[in-house]
Amino acid sequence: MPISRVIAAVAAVLACAAAAQAQSEQQTEVVAVREAGAPAEVDLDALLWVARPLVIFADSAADPRFGQQMAMLEEGRTELEDRLVVVLTDTDPDANGPLRRELRPRGFGLVLLDTDGTVVQRRPAPTTVRELSGTIDRLPSRRQETGSRRR
Repeated sequence: MPISRVIAAVAAVLACAAAAQAQSEQQTEVVAVREAGAPAEVDLDALLWVARPLVIFADSAADPRFGQQMAMLEEGRTELEDRLVVVLTDTDPDANGPLRRELRPRGFGLVLLDTDGTVVQRRPAPTTVRELSGTIDRLPSRRQETGSRRR
């Protein structure tokens, strides 16, 4: 595994831990969208109650669906940041890391988890930020964050 991937994963976990500490001190802290290059090093438990993990799986980084999904996420970065989304990627099925063992993807797909760690949505195809935002905005945890009573 390249050292850059390990460094990226460690940075993501440390950033999430720092965000958790800041979140407990100030409820308005926003967690930025991050990509974790080494999924074997990512611990979803570190993100509990801090962020909404969005895990993007592909059998290869060269998969056109993966590229399309990442481009859509980059375009909607602000909307995702507002919703405390942390983007994690796994493009190495041979590594069979903890994300793959826990979430069991087949080929390309994305899995959205809520802040409590429950799987909110699975999608087998690239999904727009608008669709993801709509799903997140309907979650009770998100309505509580925004003070909204709409259903």
